[in-house]
Amino acid sequence: MAIDRNDPIFQTQPAAAHHPELMLSAVLHLMSHYTANAATDGGCIKLASVIERHLKALSALPELAPVLRATCQQLCEQWAAVVEQARPPQERASFLARLIGRPRPTQLAI
Repeated sequence: MAIDRNDPIFQTQPAAAHHPELMLSAVLHLMSHYTANAATDGGCIKLASVIERHLKALSALPELAPVLRATCQQLCEQWAAVVEQARPPQERASFLARLIGRPRPTQLAI
């Protein structure tokens, strides 16, 4: 998916904070792209992460109506779960493997 640099999300933060309707419009746009692309090639983790950040920013705006802030907070948590599930599992090395794999400190010659 090509990134549209004219998207309102790429505006500076203070400008977007004064116009929450731009952020709301952008997140709705991003959500529709995620849904459309998920049907054909699965969801994009980066896009889901951007949606989560938008919702988090919207939920923190004091000038937004309380019901919208609460909705954005709930959706932010749901999108965070989507992002977490989409991440590939990271192997956790055992203590012994980390100990063996750690480079030894070099001794300074005096």
